[in-house]
Amino acid sequence: MCGISGFYNPNRDYLKDKSYYTHVLEDMAAIQRHRGPDASGTWLFEHGGLSHARLSIIDLTNGSQPMKKTEAGKTFCIVYNGEIYNTEELRNDLIKKGHSFDTTCDTEVILTGYMEYGPDFARQLNGIFAYAIQDPYRECLCLCRDRAGVKPLFYTVRDDEIIFASELKGIFAYPGIRPYLDKKGLNEVFSIGPARTPGCGVFKDMKELLPGHMLLCSQDGFHLKSYWKLESHPHEDSYEETIEKTSFLVTDSIKRQMVSDVPICTFLSGGVDSSIVSAVCAAELKKQGRRLNTFSFDFVNNDQYFKASAFQPSQDRPFVDLMVKFLDSDHHYLECDNLTQADRLYDSVMAHDLPAMGDIDSSMLHFCSMVKPHNKVTLTGECADEIFGGYPWFHREDCFKAHAFPWTMDLQPRKSLLNDEFLNYLNMDEYVMETYEKSVAETPLLAEDSPTEARRREISYLNLRWFMQTLLNRMDRDSMYSGLEARVPFADHRIIEYVWNVPWDMKTRDGVVKNLLRQAGKGLLPDEILFRRKSPYPKTYDTNYEALLITRVREMMSDSKAPVMQFLDKNKLEHFLAKPSDYGKPWYGQLMAGPQMLAYLLQINYWLEIYSIGIV
Repeated sequence: MCGISGFYNPNRDYLKDKSYYTHVLEDMAAIQRHRGPDASGTWLFEHGGLSHARLSIIDLTNGSQPMKKTEAGKTFCIVYNGEIYNTEELRNDLIKKGHSFDTTCDTEVILTGYMEYGPDFARQLNGIFAYAIQDPYRECLCLCRDRAGVKPLFYTVRDDEIIFASELKGIFAYPGIRPYLDKKGLNEVFSIGPARTPGCGVFKDMKELLPGHMLLCSQDGFHLKSYWKLESHPHEDSYEETIEKTSFLVTDSIKRQMVSDVPICTFLSGGVDSSIVSAVCAAELKKQGRRLNTFSFDFVNNDQYFKASAFQPSQDRPFVDLMVKFLDSDHHYLECDNLTQADRLYDSVMAHDLPAMGDIDSSMLHFCSMVKPHNKVTLTGECADEIFGGYPWFHREDCFKAHAFPWTMDLQPRKSLLNDEFLNYLNMDEYVMETYEKSVAETPLLAEDSPTEARRREISYLNLRWFMQTLLNRMDRDSMYSGLEARVPFADHRIIEYVWNVPWDMKTRDGVVKNLLRQAGKGLLPDEILFRRKSPYPKTYDTNYEALLITRVREMMSDSKAPVMQFLDKNKLEHFLAKPSDYGKPWYGQLMAGPQMLAYLLQINYWLEIYSIGIV
């Protein structure tokens, strides 16, 4: 994984000020160096420039970027962030067509495939990626992002010029680009956050390239083009065939994503998702006489403070112990204390360039920093719940019937701390309803869908389009902040496409949540793991952590220069601080309850201050 950035203007000659713009490219790469600490490079051409910060995983010696190839006197150039998992098949096809290769890395395969097939070569890629290719034949710059949106790519357009980067900070490194928030951005933070409307970069005039899309930039303008979208088809496989195909797709994806010239590891929570990933990896490594490194995460003394709830029914540790013994993995138990978790809230903002999921983010960021000294590549169980229907809101009747995002059905907790003038300005209900209805309307339905099945599709689509993106953002930014590459085998587009059309009855046969995945995993795991009730990523229940946050919020309230206070009502906030927190009533997702509201406010305040954000 890496960090990419650059700029392009078909009506400008950047070479006339070569030294200046080369330095700009170097600055854009340097500020994203955490994504690629191993090497960096730049390339300036007449109409633009490309820069790259490299994390070397494949072909450690020869895979430097920007990478150039020349054909018939014309030079193509690419900067790329990601990993392609069908590289060998693509390379063999291109060799048959007469192409030769100087490296073994997937970067050269993408560039060569683009030269052979043009922009539509993206359809042939199985992987996670964001890339920019300077195309001298079509006289354009092509930006492209993977189907699931695993790898980020932000951009902004000023007149005829486009500036882009893996992270927003890369764009802000470009001269003259400053961070502003307008009404839309404020609504994204306070009404929808930590989620984001697809394609929205929160800051004024900032956009994120949509998953499954490319942006072609040329004299003809900037043209957004979809190369992949989710489609609904009748499911014709029997239940047994569905299990068999699902099992193949899942195991094949995991095996493909083990490709690396450096040792891999896995995150192991003891849940069915991460356990399946770890079991396949462990078995493959065992064939090579090697043991798998596994890592689990928890909080200091969490066994003393844990409170079971409908969202989090059990602790992970007993199930982790069972899986470690079963896999014979080289396991590492990682813990985070209260002060570290609170301090890391600010690093999380720097990783995202935005307020994030409070301590759900800060703890993951910290754990990733602890994994990096051991491994540069990890595989995770992320995305299985969105694809196979694992979250409670897939199954609860109130969520099913609600005309709202099922992970935030009640906006009242968000409103409860804001001052009345700001509330009237935001008009939160209208903003949220518009974004919700627009997303629901995009759901690909079948004419023969019953009203119930159609609603199932809507909830599934919302999860893929919204909630999964939030968690993918978290995983990318938190891992890449320490230069750790996190792979997500369940986000393979073949799995998404196939399972999308599997009827709900097959996904939850016999009333068992995610039963299709559990049946597909039979033989890989002990039944105690395979049929364990879902328990999400851990969070601390230590009231001392909440007390620490309250102290910091009170310090923020007493600071006359605290920027977030212009939006908050002090009396409402005092009332909130005095109330005991209900950990079982999250205001976002499954985990973000009272303490996470405080953490989110601290993140917003730090973000507004450290980025010197103007309100317009």
